[in-house]
Amino acid sequence: MSDFREVVDIDRTPDDVWAYIIDPEHLPEWQESAVAVEQLDEGPVHVGSRLRITRHVGRRDMPFLMEYTECDPPHAWGLRAVEGPVRPRVHGEITPLDDGRRSRVTMEIDFESHGVGKILVPLVVRPQVRKELPYDEQLLKQHLEQTTA
Repeated sequence: MSDFREVVDIDRTPDDVWAYIIDPEHLPEWQESAVAVEQLDEGPVHVGSRLRITRHVGRRDMPFLMEYTECDPPHAWGLRAVEGPVRPRVHGEITPLDDGRRSRVTMEIDFESHGVGKILVPLVVRPQVRKELPYDEQLLKQHLEQTTA
């Protein structure tokens, strides 16, 4: 069971949603805390691909080394942090609606904490994610519905 789960319906095809979500360059457009993203591997994203995502957490910027654990276009993706005191695990799914003309995006996030992360996760990270995740999904919806295929 995940710590957080949010669902949003988007008036775009699963392929359109997948292309946007899986492209690391778009992350800061639809995730409020994402300050910067660097893809560390060449080529298209696949299981094992790594990203360095810098997020604004509390009052500071924190880098997260993330690795794709799942990549099933255009249906599901998964990421997990592989180092650091706060290690998020993300699972996302795209479900076709209306014969594939629309999509439902479900995102789940939970956390593993180490060292100072045992304090940061309950006091800073969870409250921030509780507020941010619904907002992020609305940003995702806005960006996808405002752009053309």
